[in-house]
Amino acid sequence: MQLRYNYRLYPDTAQRETLARSFGCARVVFNDGLRLRQQAREAGEKYVSDAELSKRIITQAKTTPERAWLGEVSSVVLQQALADLNVAYRNFFASVTGKRKGRKLAPPRFRSRKDNRQAIRFTKNSRFKVLDNGRLRLPKIGEVPVRWSRSLPSEASSVTVIRDAAGRYFASFVVQVTDAALPPVESEIGIDLGLTHFAVMSDGTKVAAPKFLRRAARKLKRLQQDLSRKQRGSNRRKKAVVKVARAHTHVADTRRDWQHKLSTSIVRDNQAIYVEDLCVVGLSRTRLAKSVHDAGWASFTGMLEYKAARWGRTFGRVDRFFPSTRMCSDCGRVNEKMALNVRAWDCPCGAAHDRDVNAAKNVKAAGQADFNARRAHVRPASVPAARNEAGTHPDTARSTRSVEGISVL
Repeated sequence: MQLRYNYRLYPDTAQRETLARSFGCARVVFNDGLRLRQQAREAGEKYVSDAELSKRIITQAKTTPERAWLGEVSSVVLQQALADLNVAYRNFFASVTGKRKGRKLAPPRFRSRKDNRQAIRFTKNSRFKVLDNGRLRLPKIGEVPVRWSRSLPSEASSVTVIRDAAGRYFASFVVQVTDAALPPVESEIGIDLGLTHFAVMSDGTKVAAPKFLRRAARKLKRLQQDLSRKQRGSNRRKKAVVKVARAHTHVADTRRDWQHKLSTSIVRDNQAIYVEDLCVVGLSRTRLAKSVHDAGWASFTGMLEYKAARWGRTFGRVDRFFPSTRMCSDCGRVNEKMALNVRAWDCPCGAAHDRDVNAAKNVKAAGQADFNARRAHVRPASVPAARNEAGTHPDTARSTRSVEGISVL
């Protein structure tokens, strides 16, 4: 299994300038390749192949005065930028033809220097190396200090250098690991996700919603007001933008860290985990949109799914149209639709139900029935990649949080 390990980088001033140059060159190559294919399509010409695109956008462009500065950065960075463009086109074509499941994808868009996230990727061909002194040697960039919160389990096949909106730098390594399955346990659990309680388990356990964004709303409002007063293009406005970005990244890191701890404990304590397949996109268009985004259900269920696959557990998604809330978990009777303010109800069979606990019990029963009927995971799918795993390094101050990530590719 391939995992992704993220570590904080601390480049000096000269290395930051070199990284900014690399980000810009990769962005230009990506945009030039996209523009060339769009022009070929508008002119009625055939699709420009990957090899032809690399030849014209990188090899021949370096010989022209307009793009001679592309030779100042590693060629692997430029090739990987075109590789990202090719993957984006393939995913778009697969989505249009119906080969790719899920939501329809839009065609690739041009990258901007104002994008919140800038990234470049180095493969083994670039000969990046983790030195004995703990620094990361990158071609044409130098030896960059790394905050190692844990050691790499194996040799990395690639590393991606990322700069986020708050101006922090990270190195994301892709490594191959082999994890042994956790010892089997008897317990299985169904989970009902909500807003008042983030998760309600079929055993009656309720996890309160932390509401990280709501708790930070006053600070975010003040920082956003300060930003709005700054003159556009001024240095003070740039500093205010960074302050707002840091506040948002603190909220995101705290939420991600909390979700990782909760999902890990659930996967370790249960042999099978069943959740309802919620339509987060649809709920995000309602009046509850802010609370839905603050809860982060999609990222949490993604963590449960890839951790279950990693440690030999069973994970299943119950169909979103399954009436888990309206069905009696004792007799199976399905009632009429209930308003959101109805938190408890009585069934004619004599059973008294807590709305969320009853839904969690029904999710568990439906997941077990579907799993046993098909002898496979409920709605099997490829394991998603969790973007980051945030945590504070014990030697790091609060102002410089160490973010470390593991994700399944």
